[in-house]
Amino acid sequence: MRSKLKDFEVLIFFKDLIVFKNPAEVFLQVFWSASSEAVQMLEWIAAVCIMVLMAILWPIVKCFGEGSQSTLLLQGLEIPRRESKRSTERCDSNCATGTQQKPGGRDEAPTVALICKPSALANYLLKHCMTFCKQLRIQKFNWRVSSSLQTIFGAVWPYDCPVHFIRDHLQLSDDGLVALDWAVVGAHHKRRRTSSNSTSPILLVIPNSIGKITRNVLKLCEAGLSHGYLPVIFNRRSQNGTPLSTVKLQQFGDPTDLREAVRYIRYRQPAGQIYAVSESTGSGLLLSYLGECGSSSYVTAAACLSPIFRCQSWFENGPTWPFHWALLLYQKICLSRYRTVLGEHVQADSLFSSCSLREMEEALFCQSGSKETLVEGAGGWDAYWESNDPLRDIDEVAIPVLCVCSQDDPIRGEPRATLPLELFESNPHFFLLLTGHGGHCGFSTPDEGSNVWSHQALLEFFRATNDFFTAEERGNLAARRRGLGGAGKTFRHRSISTCKRVPVCSHNIQALYNWQRSYTR
Repeated sequence: MRSKLKDFEVLIFFKDLIVFKNPAEVFLQVFWSASSEAVQMLEWIAAVCIMVLMAILWPIVKCFGEGSQSTLLLQGLEIPRRESKRSTERCDSNCATGTQQKPGGRDEAPTVALICKPSALANYLLKHCMTFCKQLRIQKFNWRVSSSLQTIFGAVWPYDCPVHFIRDHLQLSDDGLVALDWAVVGAHHKRRRTSSNSTSPILLVIPNSIGKITRNVLKLCEAGLSHGYLPVIFNRRSQNGTPLSTVKLQQFGDPTDLREAVRYIRYRQPAGQIYAVSESTGSGLLLSYLGECGSSSYVTAAACLSPIFRCQSWFENGPTWPFHWALLLYQKICLSRYRTVLGEHVQADSLFSSCSLREMEEALFCQSGSKETLVEGAGGWDAYWESNDPLRDIDEVAIPVLCVCSQDDPIRGEPRATLPLELFESNPHFFLLLTGHGGHCGFSTPDEGSNVWSHQALLEFFRATNDFFTAEERGNLAARRRGLGGAGKTFRHRSISTCKRVPVCSHNIQALYNWQRSYTR
């Protein structure tokens, strides 16, 4: 498929050359294409150099500035300490407010805070997830103090990963292609397929929306394998080497492709529970999927690493300019391979001359003009986000979701404007684990070893939620055996919802979700 696509592009290129009758025009066109590629490469190198220079200077500025951001973890967000009865109801532990008691009686600056609505599951997590109560100590002159260095290290720093991947190309209902990369250890397992009778849990990893497989994703797959999971990476159309078989790209918050991929994973591994993890802007796709499918998502629990919640505002304002420039250039480089094909359906000049993430997104999905848009029925910018905002159906999410965020995230932006704290304080399904340092998908600590702190936190969260559900099932079964099923505690029930666009596969959802959602009490 890839070779045919390249031949098609070459034929189109030579066809365009034949139209020119003047050899000088042909020479100018070839020279311009070569020079534009050189300019793009120079811009990319310049962007990397500027980001590295700023990241090196940032710790010095921080050390001579106002002080550590961790001292303002709760005060900066105007989160009250919730004393007396409210504090006891919330967590039964100082870890929930991020404070630790010193031997002399003084409180240390908070470094980790769990923000959530009081519930049985919240108390259980604070009791059994040691990572939630761990202080992230970073010295002032350590490079990890810099949020920019943390972000660059987790995104582009090379990593000799012992994990290999077996790729499955999944053909979708509209003849499009997505790729599923199954993680295995060792090159000798390159052709080995996992048995469909395996009961190992599935760790579904959704990378960022630009398709970059980062160091953070590779280490997450390695950590998942070491804890008994079967990691699988979901690759969108045209990303990470996936062929573009149809002239259609996936919208930011359209879960249609992900829904079909989950159904395939469920068909291939029917005995394994599915846990989903998303990174950065990929969290928009995961939250959209969980909201549209509700309790029919086939996912037991989910986690989002450095998610972007207010996505429309993020596209309009953008991250800090060095990262904004790098993200924009990377997307243009990835899309330039399909410039000829995409030019038949979108304004290619507007797409590749865009100067912001919003202009690029509008050129792909919202632009109207003489040519057809890439998405049928595409409207304006506001109409696009009405159907792609990750929080549009957030009240329909029916599983526990952990969001790991850092206060100094340079990609997400100011926490007061970008973190929906009211969601975590009112919805019992959402848990916010907020740190003072960590950057964007970084969370590197001096004593981390082979495991990243954020990966330890989400794996402990998955284990604790599974243990909690198992204990609840045992209690319900014991009560029914004693004949006390109607006289015991009453749990809040929620009707089983279905996906809004297409019907899901016909598995027994009641059997999958028989824990009655009692953690919301």
